[in-house]
Amino acid sequence: MKNSTKILITGGTGSFGKAFLKEIICKKSFERIVIYSRDELKQWELKQLYPDDKYPNLKFFIGDIRDQSRLKRALENINTVVHAAALKQVPAAEYNPMEFVKTNVYGADNLIQACLDSDVKNVVALSTDKAAGPVNLYGATKLCSDKLFVAANNIKGNRDIKFSTVRYGNVMGSRGSVIPFFLQKIKNHESILPITSNSMTRFNISLIEGVNMVLWALENSIGGEILIPKIPSYKITDLAEAIGPNCEKKVVGIRPGEKVHEDLITSSESFSTIDIGNLYAILPNPEYHLGRHDKKFPLCKKVPEGFQYNSGTNKNFLTIHEIRELIKKHIDEKFKPF
Repeated sequence: MKNSTKILITGGTGSFGKAFLKEIICKKSFERIVIYSRDELKQWELKQLYPDDKYPNLKFFIGDIRDQSRLKRALENINTVVHAAALKQVPAAEYNPMEFVKTNVYGADNLIQACLDSDVKNVVALSTDKAAGPVNLYGATKLCSDKLFVAANNIKGNRDIKFSTVRYGNVMGSRGSVIPFFLQKIKNHESILPITSNSMTRFNISLIEGVNMVLWALENSIGGEILIPKIPSYKITDLAEAIGPNCEKKVVGIRPGEKVHEDLITSSESFSTIDIGNLYAILPNPEYHLGRHDKKFPLCKKVPEGFQYNSGTNKNFLTIHEIRELIKKHIDEKFKPF
């Protein structure tokens, strides 16, 4: 990162926000760090870890991304934004659709407009594999959000600002995800792990890998890309075996809005996707943007037409042993049953 980075993290008290803050808090290039979220308790808890006297560059703003005026105030003296705020639970989205639209779609637009009216230069928004070919309300709102951030590059005029998006799969250990759910079952000495489908697969990425990807995007994105990491998949049955080898695995059926396999790139997106090494990038205008990426990434190349990056057909699958070792490495000590 260049010197004098003054960054605001929306949803900064969530799983990603806390991991991102831990990574950057002691880096001298981050002159000012603002945590923006609506949960005062989580902000208070975070402040206990990072007291004012030791971290004078860290500030906390209580606010909702539905409130554009509050966002504008929080963006004063900020030049970089990481947008991690979102409502994320698939079943809750099916039951409360407009609440997800207000936060994930209108909130994204509020942030874009506030950034355009400020001195922000660089914006990276977090997305999800559920935004690729969405079948649930949550995924649809995140796809809409992605499109808003991509299109923001078309309306910036002469402003020196760029908007990019990172899209990745299940974050290992994030709140509400399947791994902590299974681990809690083990902690409670339950003998049954519920499996939605024996065929189900998911992508996997650790929190620190997600953090490093966002840091890379802040440094290297050109603007308008949806960036996708090359990450492994796991079978849900292998995950259950890794966590509870002595438990019964009971098939309970897929919840409303769930897929058996997730996509990070759909076949329809293949026509505008390039391979830049450890990442793929979906470009908003393949002909124009490919030329710009050729200069920055000389080895980049277009993916084949019809290419699909799917958790079920992924060439890289984690073994049961690898899953167990990753859980030992990345999940909080209190959750480890090993």
